[in-house]
Amino acid sequence: MQANRITLTYVLLMTLVVVASNILVQYPLPGTLFGVSLGDILTFGAFSYPVAFLVTDLTNRQFGPKVARKVVIAGFAVAVLFSFAVASPRIAIASGSAFLLGQLLDISVFNRLRRQSWWQAPLLGSLIGSALDTVIFFSIAFSPVFSVFGPNDAFAIESAPILGLLAAEAQRWISWAITDFGVKMLMGLVMLLPYGALMSTLKPMPGVEKATA
Repeated sequence: MQANRITLTYVLLMTLVVVASNILVQYPLPGTLFGVSLGDILTFGAFSYPVAFLVTDLTNRQFGPKVARKVVIAGFAVAVLFSFAVASPRIAIASGSAFLLGQLLDISVFNRLRRQSWWQAPLLGSLIGSALDTVIFFSIAFSPVFSVFGPNDAFAIESAPILGLLAAEAQRWISWAITDFGVKMLMGLVMLLPYGALMSTLKPMPGVEKATA
């Protein structure tokens, strides 16, 4: 019974993170930094979404990969439904596809590394999963190639200096993707703090350390 309550908590947390990120990714950061327009390189969603990997990794650590996959799939299903209500269909499709594949890859990497140093599994799992997530999400959400899923975002496909700094220009969403992944790498390191703090409380269930599937 307690395990079911904890699992439900993970599903609810996952849903909250993904829905919030679907909303925040539609809002570029305002202002400038060192002469660079932040709206050209970053959205608010980059700061909230990495928490999803923390939820997945804690589930995987405590209950193993099978339960972690169930949490991801349940969170995916609920989050997609909410996403269609609060975001455009194209954003919802991009988010759902990126979320599902990125999280499943994170689970696989984490499980392979769970017997290594405590930080390797959550860090490498989240970074590798984030890389796949970033490519899938920004391509489907903003690239004109995927306009079949919905109208293009005019601001996203306008040409702008890459990262707001380089002489070369590219569509603005490409800079968003690059900086988004950079933030995810940073947040992956930050998420080690709560992960490490919760290790003594959320201990693996019997037999989980031997899980390989």
